[in-house]
Amino acid sequence: MSLKTVFLSALRSITMPAVPLQTSRIHTSACWRKAEDRKEMLASLPAKDEGTVGEKTVDIDTLINRKAKFFPDASTATTLFNGTPFNELPICNIRVSPNNTIISVTDHKEVLRLIRSCGIEGFKNTRKGTNIAAQATAVTISGKAIELGWKTVRVKVRGLGPGRMSAIKGLQMGGLNIVSITDNTHVSFNPPRPRKQRSL
Repeated sequence: MSLKTVFLSALRSITMPAVPLQTSRIHTSACWRKAEDRKEMLASLPAKDEGTVGEKTVDIDTLINRKAKFFPDASTATTLFNGTPFNELPICNIRVSPNNTIISVTDHKEVLRLIRSCGIEGFKNTRKGTNIAAQATAVTISGKAIELGWKTVRVKVRGLGPGRMSAIKGLQMGGLNIVSITDNTHVSFNPPRPRKQRSL
């Protein structure tokens, strides 16, 4: 037997002691741990949003079940809302763009009575195009409309931007009763030709 084989066998006996066979253990705490993790996750979630103060909620399912009139018909123009026919209600026009939101209130003959924009409200530069600016502008103009004696209005929205829904919510928060919402956004059926692709 050579010196090399003796040395290797001695080395194996030193470094590789007899290891007892490990038995597999079944852990039953995994299900309990998942439940605890879920409870911790649910506890860390923020509270359910109760809505903004003054915001009105409408349960759409009950309206559909009652077959409420969603769409105008021949009798809509003469339908009374708070004693005023629909076609004599003042109109609140919301002009939305990515950079600004302009809200104007006209009477039923479309004579301009009030106008307000995010820039007039005091928002500058890129903040004019935010939904917060649109909501603040809508709350202000609804207060002025109530001073004129208008409580119930129609709303016409035109354009695309972040202030579309926020402006309508702001009108509700300001105390106006919105009867109808019309989308007057222009749709071009032959838009201008797009720019050629940029070459890099």
